[in-house]
Amino acid sequence: MSAIVFESVHRQFERDGKSFPALDNVTLTVADKEFVALVGPSGCGKTTCLRMAAGFEAPSSGRVLVGGVPVTGPGPDRAVVFQQFALFPWKSVEDNIAFGLRNRKVPADERRERIAGAIRLMGLEGYETAFPHQLSGGMQQRVAIARAYVLDPQALLMDEPFGALDAQTRVVMQEELVRLARVNPRTVLFITHAVEEAVYLADRVAIMTRRPGRIKEVIDVRSIRAAEAWDRHERVEDVMDLESFVHLRTHIWRSLREEKVGGER
Repeated sequence: MSAIVFESVHRQFERDGKSFPALDNVTLTVADKEFVALVGPSGCGKTTCLRMAAGFEAPSSGRVLVGGVPVTGPGPDRAVVFQQFALFPWKSVEDNIAFGLRNRKVPADERRERIAGAIRLMGLEGYETAFPHQLSGGMQQRVAIARAYVLDPQALLMDEPFGALDAQTRVVMQEELVRLARVNPRTVLFITHAVEEAVYLADRVAIMTRRPGRIKEVIDVRSIRAAEAWDRHERVEDVMDLESFVHLRTHIWRSLREEKVGGER
């Protein structure tokens, strides 16, 4: 089943009385419980695609569907995780995770059960009463992801979620997200500038052209991961040393470099 679908999506923006195209005929399908990473040159429209899937922006033409239903605005079937953690500083870990459930009027007993499950899932036991300022960046992003997971969304939309983290914490969070994808899979559209991150995390990597953004190529990582048994390796660095990983990374880098060089001519 297709969970997220972009059908011939165009997006025009107005600036200083002039119109310019940001996206041109974007067509992409993300299957149910599939993890798709979107990479491309800066300004190519990656985040615009995610914002349209979230319902924060509308296409100029074409349409975006989630679960077969056209997106007309934000909805409970989608949860967004941003680069900035966007936690409420005056709320505890538990209360931050509970926020969406309370808004949906989830009964207290069910709410407590779901919060406890999300805390276990993200390894946050013992931090239930801590406040964001008492947590590291990685721990704060775990809370943000738990807050999204606890809502049981049909689609999880992640916009550079590890971009604000230091290199070591970013690697740890990548490993955590891979673990989550195996234990509790979700449909994920993941925006990143980091090619290695995209290849490590995603089932497929969609490469975008420079602006106006189009889907240039979609790389099937999942079949290679299965054939080469990447999952037998627990650490990111071990996977990134594999010849098959290096080949994919190099292919994507070259494709992106073509866009970068072409845009500077």
